[in-house]
Amino acid sequence: MTQLAISNVAVEFGATTLFQDITFTIGAGDRWGVIGRNGTGKTTLFKLLTGELQPSRGQIARQPGVRVTLLEQHRDFGGATTVWEAVAGAFGPLLALERSLAQQADALAHTHDDSAMERYGRDLERFEREGGYTYAARVDAVLDGLGFDPDGARTRLLATLSGGERGRVGLARQLVLPGEVLLLDEPTNHLDLETTRWLEGWLQGTDRTVVLVSHDRAFLAAVVDHVLHFEGGSATPYVGGYEAFVQQREERRLAQQRQFDKQSKVVAAEEDYIRRNIAGQNSKQAKGRRKRLARMARLSAPIGDEAVMALRLEIADRGGDQVIVAEKASVGVPSTLHAPRSTLARPERGAWSVEGSRILIEDFSVRLTRGEVVGFIGPNGAGKSTLLKVIVGETGPLAGQLRVGDSIRVAYYSQNMAQLPLDRTLYEVISDLRPLWERRLVQGHLGRFGFSGDEVQRRVGTLSGGERARVALAAMMLTRANFLVLDEPTNHLDVESIEALEDALDDYEGTVLLVSHDRALLRALATQVWVLHDRHVTVFDGSFEEWETASKEREHAAAVHAAEEEALRRVKERERMERTRREAEAQAVAPNDRRGVERDQRRAARDAQKRVEQSERRIAELEAKVAALTTALDDPALYGTPDGVRKAADLGKSLDTAKAALDAALEEWTAATEAVESSSV
Repeated sequence: MTQLAISNVAVEFGATTLFQDITFTIGAGDRWGVIGRNGTGKTTLFKLLTGELQPSRGQIARQPGVRVTLLEQHRDFGGATTVWEAVAGAFGPLLALERSLAQQADALAHTHDDSAMERYGRDLERFEREGGYTYAARVDAVLDGLGFDPDGARTRLLATLSGGERGRVGLARQLVLPGEVLLLDEPTNHLDLETTRWLEGWLQGTDRTVVLVSHDRAFLAAVVDHVLHFEGGSATPYVGGYEAFVQQREERRLAQQRQFDKQSKVVAAEEDYIRRNIAGQNSKQAKGRRKRLARMARLSAPIGDEAVMALRLEIADRGGDQVIVAEKASVGVPSTLHAPRSTLARPERGAWSVEGSRILIEDFSVRLTRGEVVGFIGPNGAGKSTLLKVIVGETGPLAGQLRVGDSIRVAYYSQNMAQLPLDRTLYEVISDLRPLWERRLVQGHLGRFGFSGDEVQRRVGTLSGGERARVALAAMMLTRANFLVLDEPTNHLDVESIEALEDALDDYEGTVLLVSHDRALLRALATQVWVLHDRHVTVFDGSFEEWETASKEREHAAAVHAAEEEALRRVKERERMERTRREAEAQAVAPNDRRGVERDQRRAARDAQKRVEQSERRIAELEAKVAALTTALDDPALYGTPDGVRKAADLGKSLDTAKAALDAALEEWTAATEAVESSSV
């Protein structure tokens, strides 16, 4: 069933045409990936789909009654003050009804009123019918999947969140909103690997229609079954996943190139004939051919696959074999009272006192040798960026030693691109790095990164995130450093630019330390993996693909934990509401009848209550066992050796057994609870 139909749509702003001739249909349950270079119109398409913007030409037809929800890059949470309120904002009527039921139950505990009891029953029935027993568990499950503590979210203030955390709150809010079509604009921007995998699973399991803009190729490959590719002032739909799209795109471009070459040869031959015969005895034929040639519909040159960046990374000198040497180093947020100035300038000569400081990474020991490409992964906020700042010399270790080799020249790409001066123009940024370059050389270098003409006089502070990323890479290219430290370099780049970065790093002859959640990039480049977990860094001496294979039980354990947490939350939420209902109904019984009713209820419920208590003890035991197995499987150090991988497989089997037992215990508890409820009616 078609939910949205887009036919010959164009968007124009004055004399500028953003895109034109876009035609495709979105069917129920489709999962579309929208890709293309920055500024080609992907976000504008979303505004068209929601009705916020009308096309300049063409039509957009919507199925009657279809609800379209949009996750924007800029989030608005209305009047919510806590994280939980912000995410559950769409359930405002249910929240109000739940508060009303609590107030009614309290009133019934003090006065007996048949009409009040009848109203309470109607509201309770409506609450159940509209999902009152499940909405809170659904909100909690999404919060947990995106890295928030569901219980803490009920009191945690929105004002205390970082920008990345607010982004995750916005995504959680969007996922729980009711609606048939879900529009997601760069949903993985603030997610680490674990939460990105969780989101993949959520989108794969939903029956809603999904349209998402993303530059994460692995995420697209795992989720989408259709692709809309923006290029050349239009957009082309493709049927199939991301990998099928890549193949079809290349075949399409090859066919276009052949047709263009064939027509070009015909045109060249005709022009040659006309040139040779226009003034000769065959002048009449030549003039006729010239008229036909003028009327010929010319094919455009095919859009090449060259990236917006022409990035090439070279080294000035080879450098030594020892790039980083760390011995029992601790890294974190120092107490300013204990930070010696000398450490800030030369971190290898000293360390801040641990006293009063917040340690993020401890006992870090490693020897990084020349030529490695390290993929550094771990949860957001765990300390990856802090360790990078110590490595590049912006701060120092809290304890231990961490130094960079004397012949190592470091170039640092900061996640927030703080290395770029916001008050300087693009021309000045490059000219400062190459003061002897002529103007044409500076402009030519910026042209390699998509900046031409008057654009080179724009100030860095006026640029978008993607534009700043390209300027940062343009500046880094000129350093010719032999050690690149990159902190989330793909965050603001489009797919084509990421592919250009990947190619440049693949050809690079130096050493790379790469913090990224882009699994496609890590799979293509990483020769070694550093995993940050629980304040410790585990070094896996193998590729990222090998790490994924070795640690598959770790991901499985996380999925089991999430599933059990959600099941337990649903059960406990229903029990909480049922307990409230039973108390209100018991209080509503007339005083003269209450004693006999309570006596009968106690007698009938005694045996059932024993079964409930037994089930609860069994559940507690199994929960503890599942938690212990999950914790053991979550330790990255377990997967560093073949014996550890085999042990992980055994622990995974034990986890599955414990999970099955816990599921059975939950079913027993549910049956026993229902028996208690029926005996108390």
